[in-house]
Amino acid sequence: LAKGAVFLSRKQVIVKRLDAIQNFGAMDVLCTDKTGTLTQDKIFLSRHLDAWGDESHHVLDMAYLNSYYQTGLKNLLDVAVLEHAELQQVVRNFAKVDEIPFDFVRRRMSVVVSDGGEHHLLITKGAVDEILQVCTSVHAADAVLPLDEGLRGRIVAVTEELNNQGLRVVAVATRESAVSQQSYGVADEAGMVLSGFVAFIDPPKESTAPALLALTQHGVHIKVLTGDNAAVTAKVCKEVGITEQAMMLGGDVERMDDVELAHAVESHNIFAKLSPAHKERIVRMLKANGHVVGFLGDGINDAAALRAADIGISVDTAVDVAKEAADIILLEKSLMVLEQGVQEGRRTFANMLKYIKMTASS
Repeated sequence: LAKGAVFLSRKQVIVKRLDAIQNFGAMDVLCTDKTGTLTQDKIFLSRHLDAWGDESHHVLDMAYLNSYYQTGLKNLLDVAVLEHAELQQVVRNFAKVDEIPFDFVRRRMSVVVSDGGEHHLLITKGAVDEILQVCTSVHAADAVLPLDEGLRGRIVAVTEELNNQGLRVVAVATRESAVSQQSYGVADEAGMVLSGFVAFIDPPKESTAPALLALTQHGVHIKVLTGDNAAVTAKVCKEVGITEQAMMLGGDVERMDDVELAHAVESHNIFAKLSPAHKERIVRMLKANGHVVGFLGDGINDAAALRAADIGISVDTAVDVAKEAADIILLEKSLMVLEQGVQEGRRTFANMLKYIKMTASS
């Protein structure tokens, strides 16, 4: 095992737990997150649009204020927004009042700012469906329109078109509140006005497609587990060579009991709109079915699944909690090292068997 770890270190792979090497070789299912693992750890802000799909600088200003003033861990989407340094002058006009942190159930987060006027401004950004749940109206050019079913359908069509182009879409909404209110909670995310959307390009790594093909040829089945929506996930998976797609959403996982899910995890290879608990549950079901399961992830939402897997694999650009939970850390951007890791794990395991047989026979 130690020799195997030294060999892998020369391939820019840190082995934190020695006996993970044999699991690397025995792995027959690799579950992988999408963002930052299959895709590049660099996301680009592509579009900033109002609810009708027209370019809007107001939406970009609101998204910038939200990302700038939030104190939680800034994800790749926040970093992409904050790269628009020319918007720093917008920040000078506002002071932060309060914050409602992100969580994986609400799938949104809010900041409250003040410009010294008669109102505070609550700015919320998050997943489109979850933002629409708390909106009752929509910003138009010079007015605010009630969010009826017809308008909601039109907005959903705009976001679906962006998703089909492979863009990740985040919705932005606002609401004014009284200056006298100094503390805010989740209940305040209600009766909001939809400002529009910011859309991001999340391109796949060049090494992803050949790496996944090589792993498949070595008998390792690939399953994608992501919090992203179905359309974006399907587009990225197609780009990296996963053409036969049987998809399941987090809501379906939630409704299934363990027996149903045990069957479903075998017949599906893409799982979208998952919470961290869903990812962990899918990994545990695969293990219960007799598989040796690896999990490749880099975010906070991957930590539980990394811990639950037989072998947790992370990358050097991952958040600290993911690297802490992982057994193996890849220092190179290329995923081709995964194939080398599997081969080295199998070679190490074969050598161990030889030593044990020699010792036992003597």
